[in-house]
Amino acid sequence: MTRRAAAQRSFNMSDYLIIAGLAVVMGLTLVLPFSVKRVEEDLEAFLFVMGLAAVSISGLWSLHLIKEALKEPLAITFTVAIVGLIFRKVRHRLKGWMSSLTKKFGLSTTIFLLVVVLGLGSSFFTAIIAAIMLAEIVTLLKLNREYEVKLTVYACYAIGLGAALTPLGEPLSTIVVAKLKGPPHYADFFYLFKQVGAWIIPGVLLCAALAARGAGAAKSKDGGLHEDAQDSVKVNFIRAGKVYLFVMALIFLGAGLTPLAERFVAKIPTWALYWVNSISAILDNATLAAAEIAPVMTDRQITFILMGLLVSGGMLIPGNIPNIISSAKLGIKSGEWAKAALPFGGVLMLVYFVLMTLLVK
Repeated sequence: MTRRAAAQRSFNMSDYLIIAGLAVVMGLTLVLPFSVKRVEEDLEAFLFVMGLAAVSISGLWSLHLIKEALKEPLAITFTVAIVGLIFRKVRHRLKGWMSSLTKKFGLSTTIFLLVVVLGLGSSFFTAIIAAIMLAEIVTLLKLNREYEVKLTVYACYAIGLGAALTPLGEPLSTIVVAKLKGPPHYADFFYLFKQVGAWIIPGVLLCAALAARGAGAAKSKDGGLHEDAQDSVKVNFIRAGKVYLFVMALIFLGAGLTPLAERFVAKIPTWALYWVNSISAILDNATLAAAEIAPVMTDRQITFILMGLLVSGGMLIPGNIPNIISSAKLGIKSGEWAKAALPFGGVLMLVYFVLMTLLVK
């Protein structure tokens, strides 16, 4: 064997070991949060460890990556903390505002407008704050439980979609923009709006229309769902700190898994990427985005991946942040959520797939 052949064989073996190691990390990242309760409870710390392992295995440590991991979470963390404090100050006025809107527009139109504002507005005041606002609004409505569960589900779909329009909205959008900042995409603040806005905005409006449907016949003396407790200032800052660690962990994880994404994920047919991401119903979609998105992907691939993640993320409670927050605060059970969300999510997945297959080039 020549020296060159030996070197090539050594390189290939090393390359295979890296891919195998990253595959193990990715497998653990996808399986353990769903199957081990302790990991689910300490998800941020777990993903941070997985991120460090992925970067170490791939050998991609750099000063630039460390600076990026420290800097990129700041905007969304700051937004969660500050907007959360502002909402605490004004939430006592929410009942009066809702009463005024209802008198002026009627209950159904008011609910439609509120869901649109929460959905599209979440891209600026974050999906986390939008979900907290939603829990407060649902508590004030005093409608029957069946309707309020459906309202919460449709509103969370709207929030999950709308929050992806800017990197401020949720960890998924923060991660995607961070991963695609360089060539060939050069993602900026408005990248996601330009990339998927034409698909997201109609989806938010549809969710709002469905949420408002039947509101007039759903009145109840005692109301259906009730918020468990208002968050304290301490809880607000703890939440912001968890968001910072979560996004930092995903930046490390995304960077470390890049070789795996470039070698395998980018070569999967676009239609398959879309349907495979229905797993986002049981796994956090931001984690999946960090593992899958790579700069070598085309705009078409990125659009299909994002819409697959965003739509399926609303189907079950673990799929995205607004589901988790709203269900916990309002006491919605997993079965109730699935009954309301799965049929709509399945139809929406199919409709988006057909339309994007025809129209996205």
